[in-house]
Amino acid sequence: MIDKTISNAQAAVADVFTGATLMFGGFGLSGIPENCIKALLEKDITGLTCISNNAGVDDFGIGLMLKKRMVRKMISSYVGENAEFERQLLSGELEVDLIPQGTLAERIRAGGAGIPAFFTPAGVGTEVAVGKEVREFDGKLYLLERWLQADFAFVKAWKGDTAGNLVYKGTARNFNPMMAAAGKITIAEVEELVPVGELDPNQIHTPGIYVQRIFQGVNYEKRIEQRTVRKV
Repeated sequence: MIDKTISNAQAAVADVFTGATLMFGGFGLSGIPENCIKALLEKDITGLTCISNNAGVDDFGIGLMLKKRMVRKMISSYVGENAEFERQLLSGELEVDLIPQGTLAERIRAGGAGIPAFFTPAGVGTEVAVGKEVREFDGKLYLLERWLQADFAFVKAWKGDTAGNLVYKGTARNFNPMMAAAGKITIAEVEELVPVGELDPNQIHTPGIYVQRIFQGVNYEKRIEQRTVRKV
């Protein structure tokens, strides 16, 4: 069994280059690869295309990469929590491709499955359909969408073993499994790294074949994007 363990986040992102296309797992701030993002912030790279469900917040997650002007283009489905994102978009500094959330998920899944394109009804008759093929099936119109793949996919899991097998916890599972399959190089950070054989094979969400590098993360903040409480 190949040991895919790498020492830390800095070593894991060492070969990420200017102009690369990156995927970041997570939904809001849940399940984001915090350590990898912090390590990327230490690098002198620009012109990145970032594929993520959202753009983080101004002072955390991908929002910090936007603030440092590392990102050239964002491919996302929701960006409403980031004022700096809005400013760069409106000023023309940032290229943005907003995609319906289900379509984004399926385009990433298709990239991991080796399916170059598929048809979906989402977006027909809207700005999303501009420049894309529309075809009728059984009396209904469908829009052609292309797969999404990345040079590097950054995912975060609850547990992982040295062979790269991953287990996610709760809603932190979100976009992480499909992105793990769609990256040419997938880098996984985990809260707990265990030897091969300690994970129940029936509980593994991402098989190690999709992961090239894995390390145990540190100092997770696990922020809550919007905390909502009720009066007692």
